[in-house]
Amino acid sequence: MKRDKYIHQIADRSITWDFVIVGGGATGLGAAVDAASRGFKVALLEQADFTKATSSRSTKLVHGGVRYLAQGDVGLVVEALRERGLMRKNAPHLVKDQRFIIGNYKWWERPFYTIGLTVYDLLAGKRGLGRSLPMSKKSVTNEIPQIRTDKLRGGVVYHDGQFDDSRMGINLLQTAAEQGACVANYVKVTGLVKSESGKVSGVNVYDEIGKQAYTLNAKVVINATGIFVDDLMKMDAPEKDNIVRPSQGVHLVVDKSFLGGDTAIMIPKTSDGRVMFGVPWHDKVVLGTTDTPLKEFVLEPHALEEEIEFILKTAGEYLTKKPKREDVLSVFAGLRPLAAPKKDSDGKKTKEISRSHKIVISDSGLITITGGKWTTYRDMAEDVVNKAIEIGNLPRKECVTRGLHIHGYKENVDRTNFNYVYGSDIDKINELQRQQPELAKKLHPGYDYTAAEVVWAVREEMALTVEDVLARRFRALFLDARAAIDMAPEVASVMAKEMGMDTVWEEAQVSEFIELAQHYLLVPYKQK
Repeated sequence: MKRDKYIHQIADRSITWDFVIVGGGATGLGAAVDAASRGFKVALLEQADFTKATSSRSTKLVHGGVRYLAQGDVGLVVEALRERGLMRKNAPHLVKDQRFIIGNYKWWERPFYTIGLTVYDLLAGKRGLGRSLPMSKKSVTNEIPQIRTDKLRGGVVYHDGQFDDSRMGINLLQTAAEQGACVANYVKVTGLVKSESGKVSGVNVYDEIGKQAYTLNAKVVINATGIFVDDLMKMDAPEKDNIVRPSQGVHLVVDKSFLGGDTAIMIPKTSDGRVMFGVPWHDKVVLGTTDTPLKEFVLEPHALEEEIEFILKTAGEYLTKKPKREDVLSVFAGLRPLAAPKKDSDGKKTKEISRSHKIVISDSGLITITGGKWTTYRDMAEDVVNKAIEIGNLPRKECVTRGLHIHGYKENVDRTNFNYVYGSDIDKINELQRQQPELAKKLHPGYDYTAAEVVWAVREEMALTVEDVLARRFRALFLDARAAIDMAPEVASVMAKEMGMDTVWEEAQVSEFIELAQHYLLVPYKQK
């Protein structure tokens, strides 16, 4: 995973890529794995860091979508449940079975949710994770000690998947590289190259690290830029209407004591009509999510005050230990690229905003994929690569990702600390610590992260900044922003030594990270 090697390939004008994939989130990474594993020559370009935007900011669920079943979208649920099973099969070190309980406060809720969730299980078929069953009040409180017991009649337990989104992205990146793909972060597409006939034949790019411009020739260009798909489409055809609209989801991270157990809570209908979750994650609990329509897409969205208050208020209605602002360890916001509603025959916009993915083929041959969710990333990739083969007149090659193990594949991992996310790589990290005992040093007294993991992130996971390490390789910024701020100087020091950077770089990195991290806190924090 040496970035210099990939930049050298990008600079080689003699190469004509079968695929240039723009976007290093779930969709782009999945497409790169799919195309490269079929034997195509693939370049994947990401303007920031891999999974920087929406793909690191999910509710950390691999799920069929219980609420889509309630809405009658059975096809989407069946697809997602199939893909949930494949994700767990191919990346068992990252995807696990998670128990969820819906507390029942009205007489009709237990039979109603038991029947609905039994249908959910039946749709999953042999890839189901466990049976949905009614529960007594005592059983519910045993599993979620902090659930509100006033008027609680019992509950229903069901099973879904839980994972680490950015770590999945990094492992997909490594898988794509192992399959022969050229992958690079901090390479921004600045324009499309077209042939005399007006067909897209490549991209102009700018390397933000090396401060150098390049041009790549390509048979097919896939726009998998998530929330930024319209920007790339407007490079192709400025007159086109936007095809996505932003909706913001916010999550608050609190201590695990707010649930009191390892079982997640699911609130089926909040006052804004959404499902809300409290999900155990890396020894913390993620509360969310909101659904707030916005007008513009940004790389680093911020939670709105009303979203924060909504989550705190809703969680407080269902938990006896009510989270307050000062209890929030981290707050993060993500933007969903929902398909923009089309106008009906009267010129009015329809209300339905689809969570299904869509593929759009421009007149120039630019292929855009949008919508979908993390759970269905592999299916989306298969669809878009199949379409690209057709559009680009490339040789037909069958998809192999249904049975392709993701980098780090390891069964029966010990999840007692963060190290489980490395899967089979943990042995190599431990070997680093044995060879250089100083790298076994902990970066924070309250967490298990070591200097060896920083070195590993730089050498093997293409981390280039302190933010890359603390936000997306370690997840510390999302789990405990104060602890992440405390770790920043040591992380910068280890990185500088590994990368050959000076103290000016170190100081700038720490300063930039602390400024960023303050937006993940509800109460400002200064380093000790």
